[in-house]
Amino acid sequence: MIKRQKASIQKFIIHKVGNKFNSTKNAFSEQEVNFDQPSYELMLPFLLRPFGSLGENYRFNHHADINLNEINSYAAQIFEDENNFLDISKHIVTHLFEQSNSAQIKTGDVMVVLFEDIQYQDLFTNAIGIFKIENKTSFFQTYLEDNSYDVVVQKGISAKKVDKGCLILNTADGEGKIVLSVDNNNYDAQYWIKSFLNIKYPDDNNQHTKNYIELCSEFSKEVLKPSYGGQEQSTFLAKTIDHFKENEVVNMERFKEEVFEDDKHISLFDDYKKAYESEQNVVIRNQFDVSEVALKKQKQKIKTEIKLDTNIQIKLDIDAPEASSEYLERGYDEDKKMHYYKVFFNEED
Repeated sequence: MIKRQKASIQKFIIHKVGNKFNSTKNAFSEQEVNFDQPSYELMLPFLLRPFGSLGENYRFNHHADINLNEINSYAAQIFEDENNFLDISKHIVTHLFEQSNSAQIKTGDVMVVLFEDIQYQDLFTNAIGIFKIENKTSFFQTYLEDNSYDVVVQKGISAKKVDKGCLILNTADGEGKIVLSVDNNNYDAQYWIKSFLNIKYPDDNNQHTKNYIELCSEFSKEVLKPSYGGQEQSTFLAKTIDHFKENEVVNMERFKEEVFEDDKHISLFDDYKKAYESEQNVVIRNQFDVSEVALKKQKQKIKTEIKLDTNIQIKLDIDAPEASSEYLERGYDEDKKMHYYKVFFNEED
């Protein structure tokens, strides 16, 4: 999503955020961090690496006025005048503290960072990063005492990945500033995405593709599998992915004609779609351009396995939509009073 080859850290500060439900308080720094060269060279990629491979981005959200979104407002103030950085960074941590709506929300270190020259598409821009470190890693530290080395256990921040982080780019489209977010410790996804950042997916092809495939996945789990079995579910999902791979534009009517063989299934799909849109508060487009990035990500989430109560699993290839119907046969054995699957093949690998 971004490139960091020319990126640099211009301002960096660390505060600690508490939790009002367990009486831990915020602790604020009064000065920015001055890095030595080794620390800087480790910190910069540590913070930005997670955003390089993201396939989705967000926009700020607010029920009344987007300018009233707290993080959007704070970011705008820093972009307008960098001298506000220290004070605004404290406001950001205070806002994060106010979203700790249960004792389960973890305390931690909060890093607020101003970056320059982050590349987004063909544009170089500055950006504000907010990172929360919730888990510390134990490590051994050796030291010399009385001409002998000893060892002690210490705790610190792992340089492998951040727990939670967002990157607010100082560039926008028709829906607002572009926001990237990662959460590798999403025990409470609502806390970071909705309560703290209050961001939503943009109304673009990434979101349309994601919405439609998620609809199909839920339909397969809640309607097809209970009524028609795992083979029908897996075949439908494989055909869905194949349709998206073969078409640059997805049209809902054409999709239903090509994927469903039974009109009854089309009727079930239409009914489920209406209920799904209402329950999920989402609009499924009747036609949209396919996003290759979103398709790849959603494909990785889909599992086409038939799990049987006899401790046997049949794994079907998501990229071979016809294999299930051609080489897998479902039946019922009257003698054993059990269902069965018959698999046809030429050779074993």
